[in-house]
Amino acid sequence: MRTVTGATTSVELREHNRARLLRAVHECGASRTRSQLTKDLDLARGTASVLVTGLSEDSLLHEEPSAEHGRGRPTQIPGPHPCGPVALAADLREDGWEIAAGELGGRITPLAARPHDGTPEGAFGPLAAALRTHLQRYGSRAVGIGLAVPGPVRDDRLVDVSHLGWRAVDAVAGLASGIPAGTLLHVGNDTAFAALAEARRGRMAGVRVGLHLHVDFDLGGVLVVDGRPLGGATGVGAEFGHMPLTGRADPCLCGARGCWAMEVGANALLRHLGLAAGGGRGRDQAQAILARSGKGDPEAAEAVDAGARALGRGIAALVNAHDPEIVTLSGLGVDLFTQGRAALSEAYLAGLMRIRVERLPELAPSELGWSGALLGAMESVFDAFLTPEGLRTWRPRERP
Repeated sequence: MRTVTGATTSVELREHNRARLLRAVHECGASRTRSQLTKDLDLARGTASVLVTGLSEDSLLHEEPSAEHGRGRPTQIPGPHPCGPVALAADLREDGWEIAAGELGGRITPLAARPHDGTPEGAFGPLAAALRTHLQRYGSRAVGIGLAVPGPVRDDRLVDVSHLGWRAVDAVAGLASGIPAGTLLHVGNDTAFAALAEARRGRMAGVRVGLHLHVDFDLGGVLVVDGRPLGGATGVGAEFGHMPLTGRADPCLCGARGCWAMEVGANALLRHLGLAAGGGRGRDQAQAILARSGKGDPEAAEAVDAGARALGRGIAALVNAHDPEIVTLSGLGVDLFTQGRAALSEAYLAGLMRIRVERLPELAPSELGWSGALLGAMESVFDAFLTPEGLRTWRPRERP
């Protein structure tokens, strides 16, 4: 696979190939052998050997013998170095947050999780303190932070979360007490990050055009083209949940009326049973409704079917408009797909144009669980780091 490098000197070419090799190891999940990577990248064996040696000396790669090999020297698989780069990822939800550390190859390790009170101060203050602790723990190994938030993001920092009454909350300022100046910080919408993870490590890998829908308290969705979620002209895409698809004029807290998200998600399950909804509260109650539905409770099952039907109708509208190869679902979307599949499928098929039915896009629940937003936040950091410019900032640390 020959590429146009733009390199004009041997040093630039070496930097370019180092970044290519590290990116290839990361994208394959540290699962391919050195010889396979050499062939994939169209490198000479000698060049690959020099690159791997240099990257190992710089604590960026570490090779382990393959579990399966023939006679002779064991086949080596390049993977993350024990003292190699770490991307910190945080998933800030409406009722809590979670932090994880991601390493080259995409494996993430949970670090901390806790609820918050729904205020910017109550959310960002403890999160900043926790991030400070883990930045100090990893030291120079930490190459950046990716933060997923449950709402649109403007100017890479201003967050709106309508259910919590947040309007233009400055996430960068909110974390300033815990993050040293100059630390790489990417703030992004949780659905967009989940879609990025799905395109890199999930059911959407290798897909040219896909749709990803993430359901939590309500619903978000984004179009993914060639592995990249489309952010729109001003970067605040991933808001399919605020299309007026309900056929009613009920006001949504976002400022629009009749939003699709009002009928899909934890809040919709709660409202269907006459329970209080909104403000980032009620996750446990929504999970209890799903559990009751799974046991055959008719009221709970009808709430789930209502959400599944609304989800199916909206998916049909998006499929008619965008012609995707696949539609992937994460979060509570997986539960609605699993428990309300008949209702979802009926509404989905009824809403499709005839030409769409003839070439039906696949509906697929994510296999990444609730980790999609964290994985996507991690990927945003490695996207910046695994470049010649990013690698120049790396300072190897002595092994303990």
